[in-house]
Amino acid sequence: MEILSYITIIGCSFSLVALVITVLLFITNRTLREDLSMNIHINLVIALILLNLHFLPSQAVAAHPSTWLCFYMALALHYSLLATFTWMALEGFHLYLLLVKIFNISVSRYILKLSVVGWGVPAVIVSVVVIIDRGFYGHVLLDKSNHDDTKICYISNEIVKVVTTTGLFTMVFLFNMTMFMVTVKRVLNVGYNKEFGQLHHKQVRKAICALLGVSVLLGITWGLVFFSFGYLTTVALYLFCVLNSLQGFFIFLWFVKSLRKGKSSAPKISSEATSPNRKLNKN
Repeated sequence: MEILSYITIIGCSFSLVALVITVLLFITNRTLREDLSMNIHINLVIALILLNLHFLPSQAVAAHPSTWLCFYMALALHYSLLATFTWMALEGFHLYLLLVKIFNISVSRYILKLSVVGWGVPAVIVSVVVIIDRGFYGHVLLDKSNHDDTKICYISNEIVKVVTTTGLFTMVFLFNMTMFMVTVKRVLNVGYNKEFGQLHHKQVRKAICALLGVSVLLGITWGLVFFSFGYLTTVALYLFCVLNSLQGFFIFLWFVKSLRKGKSSAPKISSEATSPNRKLNKN
């Protein structure tokens, strides 16, 4: 637990810095601001910033005698986690529009509607929890097997935690995993050489980069939590902590790659996504 805590803290701190830089890149770059997909990505970035900002000092706040401060930290941590999951789902929904519903897309005030869902749904869930019993937020043992271990400020009720976080994430993961498989099929079809019946080496590299980027945006690595049992517990927990604590850094790399991509000629797979993007932007 101590090793995993250090890995998580270091990874989240590194990601937080990278995410802030990502926001600055988005603000200062007109091309990124005009891109519809990037506007969705930046909302996920902001959700991850909020998540890291409230997760990193959670242990220190839990050690503070103030009950109200711990209540705020637990509530904010819950909200930012739900917002992260929701924006991951919206990433999958946007991907669905780009890859499946390519034709006849007409969504007025698209980003505004996504924002209402992305930030509104978590607010409703958190508000309901507070209305039922604000005592659901408070001090929680980091390691329940050791009662002398450090505490964090989070959801103290196990049922509320399972229903609002695990339940929501399970639905998001199943949907995004489906969209990821659709993306894999589409990327492979784009790079497939019908004449020779194989993928070009250059197309393979592009396909791998594209799929890695999509997996990060969809939060596919969060699914490792389902393998945290039996003989897979130790391996899954280490992979979960390493990959997910660095998710913000991976998204930063995705933004940098997009900047470089914008300066060069757009590859074939990007040109396919441009048409629905423009159509959505017009609305």
